[in-house]
Amino acid sequence: MVQLKKEDTEKMAISELKRYKLRMQILLNLYKKHPQSASALSKKNHVSLPTVRSILDELINEGVVQVAGIGDSQGGRRPILYCHADNAYCIMAVEIGHYKAKAVILNSLNKELTSIIEYTTDIDDPNLENKTNEVFQTLLQEAGISKDKVIATGISMPGLIDSKKGVNRTIKNANQQNVQKRLVSVLQMPVIIENDARMQALGEFVFGKAKKTKNTLVINWSWGLGLGMILNGQIYHGSSGTAGEFSHIRMIPNGKLCECGKQGCLQTIASARPLIDMAQQQIKEGAISQLTSRFAKKPEEVTVKDIINCAKKGDELSISLLNEISKKFGWGLSILIQLYNPELIVLNGPLAEAQQYVLVPIQQSINQYCLENIQNNVKIEISEIGEQFGLKGVAVMVFHRIFRDKSIDISL
Repeated sequence: MVQLKKEDTEKMAISELKRYKLRMQILLNLYKKHPQSASALSKKNHVSLPTVRSILDELINEGVVQVAGIGDSQGGRRPILYCHADNAYCIMAVEIGHYKAKAVILNSLNKELTSIIEYTTDIDDPNLENKTNEVFQTLLQEAGISKDKVIATGISMPGLIDSKKGVNRTIKNANQQNVQKRLVSVLQMPVIIENDARMQALGEFVFGKAKKTKNTLVINWSWGLGLGMILNGQIYHGSSGTAGEFSHIRMIPNGKLCECGKQGCLQTIASARPLIDMAQQQIKEGAISQLTSRFAKKPEEVTVKDIINCAKKGDELSISLLNEISKKFGWGLSILIQLYNPELIVLNGPLAEAQQYVLVPIQQSINQYCLENIQNNVKIEISEIGEQFGLKGVAVMVFHRIFRDKSIDISL
């Protein structure tokens, strides 16, 4: 292990501290982009080539860096390339949703060492820490590694997150809001928590369609409307870490009661819940539809996936329901577009899987509500990363904190 505790670094001589920080910076460079040559690392860190080679030799001897091969010649000798050693650094990434969570162990080469395990929990679950620990033990067994190989856990979850204090202020029971403290007590390792929408945006920024963009909005369209914002090439947190509460923009005066306690929020008209409610009502009224044929005796069992599948088979009711919910969602998007002037909006989540059945009515709403000169500059696309985008974002966040312990900056 090359990380030191804060109290250890405070005891170092200045020369030792500089070398330690350079070691960590090289590890961060190799995490951001691998493999790399000693020459490239020397230029990035503005230090001599012999110094970088000396540190790389130390890290190889410690088993945390390895030779990855030989690079192409730039006019002289072909350079030796370096990367993190397999499984030298491993973390557990956990993404908690409204009704279930998923977890995986990854290494610092961004490789999954296990399958993604799902388990039933939510942010208000008083047994969250114990359930997560049980999953951790299962993942360790599957990965075939010892517990000490996993150096930290990252948790993403919906809610008003103070990542510095490890607190989720949306949790109803105030005594359970310090999620970091609860999880550290059972996992016995560093735990970092963050907002799920920001981690999904980070995953898209590093691995997905938002890569190489400067101003992109990433929205998880599900039971809520999780918004992660990339502004000027950085993940945006806001002054207190709570930026992006897209779900709770008030759209309908005296509208339906939202889970936040207010009325008429966008979430009450443009998320999975109102879509399901409308479908169930139509089924109960005996509407002519594939949904009615399948769920007449059990309307409570209809899911978003069922509605999308029926729409793809030409079911008029399902297409109409998706059209209605998408136009309202597009109304909300038009507000974001005029506020932030993004170059790209990436949609993910179960409702985004409807593809053209939602993209077309969304665009119609944007055409209706947005100024033409602003809306013409934005593209709306569906994520291609799938269920892993949030977990990968968590991994990026944790490894950056491990190697630098600063605000995330993923520019290479």
